[in-house]
Amino acid sequence: MLLFLVQPIIARQILTWFGGSAGVWTTCMVFFQTALLAGYGYAHWLSRKLSSRRQWTLHTALLLLSLAFLPILVSEQFRPAGSQDESSAILLLLVATIGLPYFLLASTGPLLQSWLVRQWPHRAVYRLFALSNAASLAGLIAYPFLIEPHFGVRAQAFAWSAIYAAFVLVCAGAAWRMARTATSAALLGPVGNTVEITHRDSEHQQPSADGRPHNGPGAPGGPWVWAGLSALGVVIVLGATAHITQNIASVPFLWLAPLVLYLLSFVLAFEGRSGRGWYSPTWGIPAALAAAMLMALGLSASDGLLDITLSLPLYCAGVLVACMFCHGELALRRPKTADLTRFYLMVSLGGALGGIFSGLIAPRLFQGVYEFPLALLGIGVAAVLAAWHQPTFGPHRPWVCALAVTATLATGFWNFLFVELLQDHTMLMTRNFYGTLRVQQRGKGTMQRRILSHGVVVHGLQFLYGANRLEPLTYYGRDSGIGLAIKSAQREREGIRLGVIGLGIGTLSAYGRAGDTIRFYEINPDVVAIARREFSYLSSTPAKVQIALGDARLCLQREIDGGAVPRFDVLAVDAFSGDSIPVHLLTRQAIELYANSLAGGGILALHITNRFVDLKPVLANVAAELGLHATLVAERAKNGFAITEWVLISAHPDAFDQAPFAGRTEPLVRDPRLGVWTDDSNDLLSAVRDTPLDALRQLLGD
Repeated sequence: MLLFLVQPIIARQILTWFGGSAGVWTTCMVFFQTALLAGYGYAHWLSRKLSSRRQWTLHTALLLLSLAFLPILVSEQFRPAGSQDESSAILLLLVATIGLPYFLLASTGPLLQSWLVRQWPHRAVYRLFALSNAASLAGLIAYPFLIEPHFGVRAQAFAWSAIYAAFVLVCAGAAWRMARTATSAALLGPVGNTVEITHRDSEHQQPSADGRPHNGPGAPGGPWVWAGLSALGVVIVLGATAHITQNIASVPFLWLAPLVLYLLSFVLAFEGRSGRGWYSPTWGIPAALAAAMLMALGLSASDGLLDITLSLPLYCAGVLVACMFCHGELALRRPKTADLTRFYLMVSLGGALGGIFSGLIAPRLFQGVYEFPLALLGIGVAAVLAAWHQPTFGPHRPWVCALAVTATLATGFWNFLFVELLQDHTMLMTRNFYGTLRVQQRGKGTMQRRILSHGVVVHGLQFLYGANRLEPLTYYGRDSGIGLAIKSAQREREGIRLGVIGLGIGTLSAYGRAGDTIRFYEINPDVVAIARREFSYLSSTPAKVQIALGDARLCLQREIDGGAVPRFDVLAVDAFSGDSIPVHLLTRQAIELYANSLAGGGILALHITNRFVDLKPVLANVAAELGLHATLVAERAKNGFAITEWVLISAHPDAFDQAPFAGRTEPLVRDPRLGVWTDDSNDLLSAVRDTPLDALRQLLGD
């Protein structure tokens, strides 16, 4: 649990330092996966190469040394100055802050099991792997629902550090007991109750935990099979998560479901008195083939956007069955306990390779989330191979293999249809670190239009012909909150400065006049290229257009620190339409930064339209804390426009008494039940309408 919880605690500390972009999380995950692999490698080396007493000496020394890293608070000296490579800076501060504690925590599982085997060689120690994953599962659920809502980041760091210090004492005690037992056994010889089993002897004499013969390298249960099954499970869960959150529904915390099921499959596969777990090939192989087929069929139905009442249960059940197959087959192929550290090392290697493929290689290799259908095909191939080597099918094995091949071919066919359907009405599809963008062209004649979307979230729409070609549509109509704010500023002065956080297709440039300056802040370079090439808002406006590439909060801070205060008449923050709410753009520090970027009488406009998250009380509380005035402008859906909510904030109480706002605003008052979000303490769950379950139930009901 400590191993799992340190990840969000540390990432939260540095999120605002590096702009809060998804790159922070990905870079952290690269470090965590690499450190986990290194920890497993260290456990394998330590248990193989050193005697029990030397293991105790070295490991205890490292444990005591790791206490110097406490508390796990990132030093200010690692705060970026803006000139260095951000990925390298993040990796450096992670090594300096939690490098050794995380490394030692990662080594504990396999190392502790290897120590227990020395005392109880015939015990089912692989069950402890199920316990470890159960603790990870508990940490996964506890952090967003129990820890984050009640404790700030500093409090989390101090509490984690205190528990880690207790862990150091317990782990050192376990190592000392192992060394003492081994020494006593060596002194007592054959009359003692316990004999230390060397790895050389155990290779020939020690039976496996379930009585199976040892699988050597290259055999069906060899090291690369372990790594392959582990990698396949990771790609399945990450691919399904990306597909569900991007193409099914933008429900907050929906990404938790596949990850919970992934960890649960580990628990079920390795738990059991004999260590066999709950998995059996007689039902696991057919179930995995059926799950792969049905998920592929779901992908090929309706552009992959199957109705949520069918798709969400289908993909969640499919992830559980597919991961149960991968991890169940992994459990069946586990080696003798004398070789368990190598087993865990290869499992960790497979997980790292799967994560690298899904997080780093696939976004650069594929235009869409194609690793998911590819992993479904991989499940079919693995099931065919597992059936071929499974003796329990007896004389029926050829028929089982034939059916498995047929199911795999069907999965491949429906995957092909999915790729074909994605191309329908699609002019352009591109993918990078930030996700998949898709440009579609629909309609005929004057109704012909282009749409930019990221999964189910529409980022902009433009008619190609007719009088509405350059009209601001969707969330940006002239009667919307941002439309009224711009109209008010343009009535009062010539040549306004408009700042926009989030480019989309550049719709807000439609408001530009000769002499106006519009400065966009956009983190995704692909969005900039698409807005310029596929849409005409940016090229058609008479205003001067500037685009700053990077995280908006970082860019604004650097401009202010450099003496170039933007002084916007209107600053629009448009980054909250999907499920990935960038919390760092909503905290007290962020709103204060925006306010410092405004000209006298300037208006801050925040687009908060969201079916599941209510940000009105959050912004009301922050505005009141800073002595600012907040109001709401809400618009109902109508032809060409969506339901829209904009919160307008200004330092002047009479800013919304101007003619454009007459009868259109609703003042926001502070909500005492909700605290003030800061960089240290914020809780997205508190802003979810009712609960995630209620929000999902509402979506299913709709």
